[in-house]
Amino acid sequence: MLIVTCAVIIHHGKILICQRSSTMDLPLKWEFPGGKVEPGEDEKETVVREISEELHLDIEVVKRLEPVEHAYPSFRIRLVPFIAYVVGGELRLEEHADAKWVTIEELVRYDWAPADIPIVEQVRAGDIWN
Repeated sequence: MLIVTCAVIIHHGKILICQRSSTMDLPLKWEFPGGKVEPGEDEKETVVREISEELHLDIEVVKRLEPVEHAYPSFRIRLVPFIAYVVGGELRLEEHADAKWVTIEELVRYDWAPADIPIVEQVRAGDIWN
């Protein structure tokens, strides 16, 4: 099972969502950005590193949400989500096709990667602003 982190990044009352590129697995699906945990790295370090590498944003992690386990046809993942705030940097995409700042209400309008759907539901149901 792959251990993967993602960040629900909040900035000016909106949440950052990213669209996978056409060359990635699950092409053009939307996701909360993040990446795989490397050996010797903890989950919080992973999400901070991945967001810096992929999006050129510096984030402060403030809360861990409930992890999601999902079986894709060829692999299984445990997706560990974090709530984070932007503390520096400027959004620049390295791997994704697109990125948008959206409201909680707008989250349901996007075609999400299956493992991210329970996280969308957690965000919509919970109080992420505290």
